[in-house]
Amino acid sequence: MNKQLLTYILIMFVFFSCDDMFEPAIQNNRDLTDMYAESEYAQGILLNGYTRIPTNSWSFNDVATDDAVSNDVSSDYRRVATGQWAANFDPLSQWANAKAGIQYMNIFLGEADKVAWAENEEVSEMFKNRLKGEAYGLRAMFMYYLLQSHAGWATNGELLGVPIILEAETPYSDFNKNRNSFEACMQQIYSDLNKAEELLPLDYEEVKDIADIPSQYGNLDNYNRVFGEYARLRMTGRIAKAIRAQAALLAASPAYSAGNSTTWREAANYAGEVLALNNGVGGIAPNGHTWYTNTDQINDLASGVNPPEILWRSDVAENNDLEQEHFPPTLYGNGRLNPTQNLVNAFPMANGYPINNASSGYNASDPYAGRDPRLTQYVLVNGSTAGPGSTTITTAADGNTNDALNRVETSTRTGYYLRKLLRQDVNLNPTTTNTQKHYKARIRYTEIYLAYAEAANEAWGPMGAGDYGFSAYDVIAAIRQRAGISDPDNYLESIKGDQGAMRELIRNERRLELCFEGFRFWDLRRWNLNLSETADGVRIEQGNHKLIEVEDRVYQDYMHYGPVPYSEILKFDALKQNSGW
Repeated sequence: MNKQLLTYILIMFVFFSCDDMFEPAIQNNRDLTDMYAESEYAQGILLNGYTRIPTNSWSFNDVATDDAVSNDVSSDYRRVATGQWAANFDPLSQWANAKAGIQYMNIFLGEADKVAWAENEEVSEMFKNRLKGEAYGLRAMFMYYLLQSHAGWATNGELLGVPIILEAETPYSDFNKNRNSFEACMQQIYSDLNKAEELLPLDYEEVKDIADIPSQYGNLDNYNRVFGEYARLRMTGRIAKAIRAQAALLAASPAYSAGNSTTWREAANYAGEVLALNNGVGGIAPNGHTWYTNTDQINDLASGVNPPEILWRSDVAENNDLEQEHFPPTLYGNGRLNPTQNLVNAFPMANGYPINNASSGYNASDPYAGRDPRLTQYVLVNGSTAGPGSTTITTAADGNTNDALNRVETSTRTGYYLRKLLRQDVNLNPTTTNTQKHYKARIRYTEIYLAYAEAANEAWGPMGAGDYGFSAYDVIAAIRQRAGISDPDNYLESIKGDQGAMRELIRNERRLELCFEGFRFWDLRRWNLNLSETADGVRIEQGNHKLIEVEDRVYQDYMHYGPVPYSEILKFDALKQNSGW
């Protein structure tokens, strides 16, 4: 009986499915021509690029550097740092994500002129121009991230970037393409950003006077409909300028400068152009270094408005994800990212002197006293309070809670927990759990100020005012004053005539100000600095502080440049791999 029933079911299945076997049913797959009369569908192609922005989420690749370790044994960045990084295991790769982003931008740019963006012809033209400008800006951004992850010196001694693809690829395209030179890729970035600036407003704001809109547009209401404040958080002329500054800083850096034409002066001027729009040194936000916990500002973020520190950001979300990952165990967190002693030692004293300077007043028996205030703003040290109830966190090895060094799997491995980026008013207690508003800074002004300081110091020396009227010294003085370094900053004054010493200070300020925001790994590489410094921690017992080695870093010199994915090398013989991989 069962056998007969099974036979009947099979016969019925074949009968009812034979149409699909021989003539497949129409699927829910849309053709690109559908976008011509449906502007929302067309915009969906562009919006796919926004979903792929690498800085939409936190990477915490600091774990792959001397700034942090993780207590998560499965962390990909922990695996990278401890010797498992390879061309077939590259968590830092942007090859798939950024190339897909470029493909979507190419599809959009190839079809945008055919789309009816609005019934009104002028409005339709405005939308076309704005959205194409966004696509050019995003395409340049994706190229920048590709170079950061994959540019490198090939065995023939040439600095290579990635294949430059400017048209949408189809199943019939030739995918076996050579990598273009780093220089060609940089010039493509600059070209796309120039086009973006031609088509985009500096910012999306409501314009009150028709004299303030571009001459090719004649209707103020139409202009505000397209270029008004509703489009905030999308690509703008200001953001394009900032991406140019980021890319130029990469290109001018020691690891790449011999293989392209971008100079330190150009890098400084590109950053200076952004900062001049922000009132120069006077535009440094007084509380910009604590942007993530400036609750009044965060609560007022509506209609895409940016706080003074933020040039580009994500939308606001209400959650407690970061706190769940990084709060210490007594606050019901997983304590994932543990700052290192290496980073803690990089914070100077409040008088501005490095802790190894005889004038610093550093006391090894009381190591957190009198330090740069940013230390305890960014790092949870032994005896600090944290969380909504201001709980005392004891990380000492002889502490009596799970916050103690190596007590349980969620305990710190270094004697420190992360504090930066976390809202201390989040409560993870299962009986009283709450959430708070967070956002991701895609580009902070402080990043651009530090880029300017670095490039200006190399181009004109510490005190050289350059083309925008302020110097590396001016920027660093303002940033350190904001941090709470004493005035006068005698250490800064003592080195302001020494380009090498200023270089080290600028790099250290960048390390501190941008810690845990995904910069350190890329900075060490572009500076050609040591990637293999052992990650240290501290063991505190009976009040005594003892340095401990926590995790070796296992890198080779060729790893200053990331690999082309091994799978791509296998598929396409035209691709050259970077040396060493």
